[in-house]
Amino acid sequence: MNTTTRAVAVCGLTVRHRRTVALDAVDLDFGTGVHGLLGPNGSGKTSLIRVLATVTAPGPGRVELLGRDVSAHRERAEIRRRLGYLPQRFGHYPGFTVREFVSYVAWLKEMPAAQVPAAVERAVGRVGLTGRIDARLKTLSGGMVRRVGIAQAIVNEPELLLLDEPTAGLDPEQRAEFRALLRELGTASTVIVSTHLVEDVATACSRVTLVESGRVAYRGTTADLTGLGQRLPREDGSAIERGYTAALLQHRTAAAGRPEVAR
Repeated sequence: MNTTTRAVAVCGLTVRHRRTVALDAVDLDFGTGVHGLLGPNGSGKTSLIRVLATVTAPGPGRVELLGRDVSAHRERAEIRRRLGYLPQRFGHYPGFTVREFVSYVAWLKEMPAAQVPAAVERAVGRVGLTGRIDARLKTLSGGMVRRVGIAQAIVNEPELLLLDEPTAGLDPEQRAEFRALLRELGTASTVIVSTHLVEDVATACSRVTLVESGRVAYRGTTADLTGLGQRLPREDGSAIERGYTAALLQHRTAAAGRPEVAR
């Protein structure tokens, strides 16, 4: 993929769930690299990720992924072959082995059959489950199942990788390994990590987008976000956590008097 091309271009995106506005005229773009998507619970992060994953149809506005318009059915089919997605609630088939399940996802993405076996072993190896590749999912711990979810998301070497709370259930060592994997993937692909864990963003992401009440509250580098934290007392968490708090306070001050929306 051309590294100068925006993998994601969102203009005026509005998403409603019945009478609730989840995203309010959002403008965003993402290129190659690892991007953190932060925000409080109910801020609209998952709604945005689901639209980018083509799971939820966008409302008013325009969404282009990998140079294609998601509103066109034929375009969506091509986008899905080229993206990877790990939802917050990862569904799986307990009776499948790890190999069978990741192979099944590769088949859904219409990968060439001759490439699938090696791609599956590579993806499973990258999440540290080579020794359990023929174990049934129902025999795995919750953290291992989450790693299978990451494997299925990367089996097709996606140009756009969307991860919603990917480190849930992982222990500290596994989180460190996962962050290293993200940095590796981000050298050639666009990776968007939606999380409420600021430390994941601090160690793995080059840029940060902060969403609150369905609106973009902050965009910048992790270094810039850390710099915002210098305004708050040092006892209020790590430097980037203080920056996160400062960015939220700035946005809330600027948005005072406007009606809030929820996810």
